[in-house]
Amino acid sequence: MSKTLALAKALIERKSITPSDDGCQAILVDRLKPLGFNIETIHQNGVTNFYARKGSASPLLVFAGHTDVVPPGPIDLWDSDPFIPTEKEGKLFGRGAADMKTSLAAFITSIEDFLEQHPNHQGSIGLLITSDEEGVATDGTVRLVEMLKKRNETIDYCIVGEPTSNQNFGDTVKNGRRGSLSAKLIVKGIQGHIAYPEKIKNPIHEIAPAIDALVKTTWDNGNEYFPQTSWQISNINAGTGATNVVPGHVEVLFNFRYSTSNSADDLKVKVENILNEYHLDFSIDWSHSGKPYLTKKGYLVDVLNDSINEIIGISPDISTTGGTSDGRFIADICNQVVEFGPLNESIHKINEHVFLEHIDLLKNIYQRALEKILIKI
Repeated sequence: MSKTLALAKALIERKSITPSDDGCQAILVDRLKPLGFNIETIHQNGVTNFYARKGSASPLLVFAGHTDVVPPGPIDLWDSDPFIPTEKEGKLFGRGAADMKTSLAAFITSIEDFLEQHPNHQGSIGLLITSDEEGVATDGTVRLVEMLKKRNETIDYCIVGEPTSNQNFGDTVKNGRRGSLSAKLIVKGIQGHIAYPEKIKNPIHEIAPAIDALVKTTWDNGNEYFPQTSWQISNINAGTGATNVVPGHVEVLFNFRYSTSNSADDLKVKVENILNEYHLDFSIDWSHSGKPYLTKKGYLVDVLNDSINEIIGISPDISTTGGTSDGRFIADICNQVVEFGPLNESIHKINEHVFLEHIDLLKNIYQRALEKILIKI
C-alpha cells in the first residue's frame, strides 16, 4: 500500500460531516510538524481550520482544501460503510474519497517526498485547510484569509485540490469560478375567492410576464474564460392549499451564476428594473455567496498543464465551469489560484470513490508542480 493511499484511508475513516473535522486535521498536522512547518489553528463556531507554512522566502506555494464532507445519505444504499474505506474493483470507496480526502493525502505525501529529495529548495510551502467548505463557508477559509490579510501576508501561487477531472483523470484544470448571487423574491397580490376575479389580484399572474422577461434577458455575452451569465429559478411557492382561493403572495427563489463580465450590483439593478417595469408590488432579499475569480492563462496554469502532461501524457482543458469553491476567498490574497484533483463523477453521491491507480498519479503531479515552482526544473 502506498503511503498516499494509507493516508487517504485514515482520513476517510473520520466522520467529518460538515462542519465537523473529527480529527482529520490533527492527522495532517502530525505529518507536517516533523517537516518543520509552523502551524496556526483557528476554531470558530464548530469549524476547525489551520494554516501551515515552512519557510519565509518567496515564492510561496500553498495547497488548499477541506476536511469536511457532505452527509452520506442513506447508508443502506451504499455497497460498503461510507466511513470504512473499502477497496473494490480497482477503486477506493468512502465518503470524501474524491471530494477531497485523496487530494489532502496527496498534498502531504507530495510535500514529504519533495522535501526529502530537495531539502535546499527555494521559496516556501504552505497549506490552508478548513472544515467549512461543504457547509455555509462562513467560518472556514474566509477566516484564514482574514488572518493573513491583517498581517499583509500574500500567497504567490495556490493549488486547490477540488475534484476537477471530468471524463478522464487529469483532463481538466479550473482556473476560475463563476460568482453566485441568489435571491428570495416575494410578489404581493390580494387573496380572495377564485370566483370573484374583480376582488382579487393574483400574484402568480402578475409575476408571470416578468419571469418570461427575466428568462429571455441576455445578461452578458461571457468572455474568453467564462460562458454567459446564467439566471435560473430553483423554486416557486404559492397557494393556501385550497383550490378555490387565490394566494396573497408568491415566493420565487432564483440564482445567478455570473461571469467576470458582470457584477452582483449590476445584476441586482437589472432585475429590479425589470420587476418595476411590470409594476409589481415586491420585496427581494439578496444573498451573495461568492464573486467570480479568474487566473488568466500564464505561469501557474502552465505549471499544472506541464506537470499533468509529464506525469500522465495529456494536456488538460482549462475551464471555469462548475459550482463555487473556496478559491473565491483565496483569490483576495493570491493572484494565481488554480484547482486540480480527481474525477468528480461520484462526488456527493452514494458509493463515492476514486480509482486506485489515480491516487499516486495525483501525488506525483502535485510533487512535479512543487519542483517546477520551487526548483525550476
